[in-house]
Amino acid sequence: MATVPHVTLFIQCLVDTLRPQVGEAMVAVLERLGMALDCPEDQTCCGQPAFNSGFRKEARAAARRFIRIFENAGTIVSPSGSCVHMVRHHYPELFNEEPLWRRRAEQIAARTYEFSEFLVDVLKVENVGARYAGRVTYHDSCHLLRGIGVKQQPRALLRRVAGLELIEMKNADYCCGFGGAFAVKYPDISTAMVNDKVDHIVNSGADTVVGCDTGCLINIAGAISRRGLPIKTLHIAEVLARR
Repeated sequence: MATVPHVTLFIQCLVDTLRPQVGEAMVAVLERLGMALDCPEDQTCCGQPAFNSGFRKEARAAARRFIRIFENAGTIVSPSGSCVHMVRHHYPELFNEEPLWRRRAEQIAARTYEFSEFLVDVLKVENVGARYAGRVTYHDSCHLLRGIGVKQQPRALLRRVAGLELIEMKNADYCCGFGGAFAVKYPDISTAMVNDKVDHIVNSGADTVVGCDTGCLINIAGAISRRGLPIKTLHIAEVLARR
């Protein structure tokens, strides 16, 4: 009997606390594809907020904890491009002065994937048997696109969803203004950026905006709600989980 592929889930803090349905949708898709899953209950933040704010000591502590928890995992999959970018690129950087830890960081970074990247590039799957009736536009989140180079994978998956019409909005790759702490430090700039993003979503004629990072989607959903627009915001896992 063939061995069932095994995946260890790395769940972003925002998903865990604010959008657990995203994690549940990712589980549904992976199980549909025959994956055996586990999710370490003692996992915590990857350390990105501390790292981005300049607190390298605290970020290093979070990275050590992450490495210890996930070190024995074969393949690690997360519904967050920004968190995967943190593990893949900044963990080795954090341990430049500690060769042993840097090596451990590099090894775990090589086995960590964003959800859509894992489906398309590792499993070689684009059609997951999903169905969604709607006109959908896609938002490229910054770390996902520029950090780990994921652009076509989500689009390839969306194009294979039955009933879904994919419409490209203008400036799909422009930042939505969230940026974690950026939105708190520079609220006026952040608000202007997300309003521009929502304008492009509206002008696309889509009834749903889809992304791969919950932070962006929460930010965009807030602006859409404040303007009273009937546009849905969904993580790609939520679309792919629908039958």
